[in-house]
Amino acid sequence: MIRVTDTLWLGESEVEFSFFTSSGPGGQHVNKVATAVQLRFDAARSPAIRDDVRTRLRSLAGRRMTSDGVVVIKAQRFRSQDRNRADALERLVGLIRRAAEPQRARRPTAPTKASVRRRLDAKARVGRTKQLRGPVGPQE
Repeated sequence: MIRVTDTLWLGESEVEFSFFTSSGPGGQHVNKVATAVQLRFDAARSPAIRDDVRTRLRSLAGRRMTSDGVVVIKAQRFRSQDRNRADALERLVGLIRRAAEPQRARRPTAPTKASVRRRLDAKARVGRTKQLRGPVGPQE
């Protein structure tokens, strides 16, 4: 089991890893060994994730989530497969953890008297400037 929060755990079978050769550091080693990791997590069908978390995850993941609801994370920062796998898993857990935090409700506020006064003064100033731009009368 993979712990995301105190109440949210993912099953190991829900996360799928595939490996491929990566670009980046490693010299000739990088051309011979599949060290890069592609993590796939089907968030749309995961029983561990609630609907509200799934909705927030979709907006947070952006283009990392496919239209089918699968989160795809590629990790190739490190030279070793194990470190890349841990990095991809850590990034997935971080993403789901952020989605699991409920959004704080926005408390509407009224503008201060000073800000209203500044806004109206600015409007009056612009109005006076525009009034002065009228047609010019005949020259005497």
